[in-house]
Amino acid sequence: MRKSAADRFRHLFNRSLVFVRNQNQQYHHPSPLRSLSSMASDSPFPVTAQNINPQVLKCQYAVRGEIVTLAQNLQKALQANPDAHSFDEIIYCNIGNPQSLGQQPITFFREVLALCDYPALLDKSETQGLFSADSIERAWQIVDQIPGRATGAYSHSQGIQGLRDTIAAGIEERDGFPCNANDIFLTDGASPAVHMMMQLLIRSEKDGILCPIPQYPLYSASITLHGGHLVPYYLDEATGWGLEISELKKQLEDAKSKGISVRALAVINPGNPTGQVLAEDNQRAIVEFCKQEGLVLLADEVYQENVYVPEKKFHSFKKVSRSMGYGDNDICLVSFQSVSKGYHGECGKRGGYMEVTGFSPDVREQIYKVASVNLCSNITGQILASLIMSPPKVGDESYESFMAERGAILSSLTTRAKALEEALNKLEGVTCNKAEGAMYLFPRIRLPEKAIKAAEAEKSAPDAFYCKRLLNATGIVVVPGSGFGQVPGTWHFRCTILPQEDRIPAIVTRLTEFHQKFMDEFRD
Repeated sequence: MRKSAADRFRHLFNRSLVFVRNQNQQYHHPSPLRSLSSMASDSPFPVTAQNINPQVLKCQYAVRGEIVTLAQNLQKALQANPDAHSFDEIIYCNIGNPQSLGQQPITFFREVLALCDYPALLDKSETQGLFSADSIERAWQIVDQIPGRATGAYSHSQGIQGLRDTIAAGIEERDGFPCNANDIFLTDGASPAVHMMMQLLIRSEKDGILCPIPQYPLYSASITLHGGHLVPYYLDEATGWGLEISELKKQLEDAKSKGISVRALAVINPGNPTGQVLAEDNQRAIVEFCKQEGLVLLADEVYQENVYVPEKKFHSFKKVSRSMGYGDNDICLVSFQSVSKGYHGECGKRGGYMEVTGFSPDVREQIYKVASVNLCSNITGQILASLIMSPPKVGDESYESFMAERGAILSSLTTRAKALEEALNKLEGVTCNKAEGAMYLFPRIRLPEKAIKAAEAEKSAPDAFYCKRLLNATGIVVVPGSGFGQVPGTWHFRCTILPQEDRIPAIVTRLTEFHQKFMDEFRD
């Protein structure tokens, strides 16, 4: 039964990232380039799709996949002829990229960056009237910490020492437990840090990483690229995307029975694409599970500032594990943070860090060696990472304006999440769990059988078929759930909550009208 289901899904999901359990409970993600294997082997090029690393062919990243390519082509068509379609713009709701959708950067952060990049301004009298006093003072502090006082120079491979000190102090203030700056590795966003850990942990296809399903495709892509095995654990949609320890144990034992050595557990909190925020007692159970099973806990915490419901609060896994009495000798924990999310949304600045605790000195030496191969992360991103962990404080000139900007962004995100959630739940055959945190909604669509058959005729996943039709009719870009993984036979899409608040009503209208017409066309 499972095998035939897997065969059916492989056929349906050509050109889509999808994870389907077969008889051996393994995941397969067909390459959109597999048809190239039938091409003639007498290519004039020395490098072909047949002789490159096969892991690259297997790797998929749906967030910037086929749907986005179609959107970009539509955008070019609109630029050439504004009347080419019934809509006049493409609205990219496919990726957590706040500033591309109109979010303004935080003033204090940008003032400090400007002064650090052009420190000659610090000596000019006019600067006092153009920049806040605390941004000038912070810029002086940072510039003095940078080797050669130049943001264009390489830094220490882990990042500038003074900036790591600042980040460590911020983590201590957040968690109430000590943090060592030597545990901080500054990276170009959280993604390279995830790749570094996969590179460290995965030795062969027999090494597995427990990952949530649905998951952010960075994890499936990096596991594939490094030749490992994704071991899925399903989040429970019926309980608001709950993470059950019984499911972790089940999937761990199943992997072991197939000869897979599970090395780590990846947890995304708040969740992407699902938006849930873990309760502290659930986190304690997860820490205990990793402790007992000897697993590295990979804690993706890049949305820690994005919590929208009063009954939930973010707790770092570092804080939870330390509150349980576990220290460096008890559990291996890697926490990821980024400047791209939160209220700051500085995606293009590519800043982030990982805090690495619980590893032996010889392994830490190897992590440092891998970091050294990349020389260092970019200095602008390093500075921003220090700023988000040490923003203006009470008494600073920028404090009130900073808090106003931060509060307005987070309040608006809360409003947008609720508006989109309510709109989606009004659509025929659509259910959407509450967005407790992060930047996304992941509604389930119950598609008519006629729509599923139409998708099959086009050799497309049913949810990808829906998303393409939505794009062509409205210009709205969302990502099919098959790009994140989902329970076989269910269909979803991921939509960001990031379009500006005044744009939400128009998006809701477009989506509602499209969905009604789609259901009328394919209703059984």
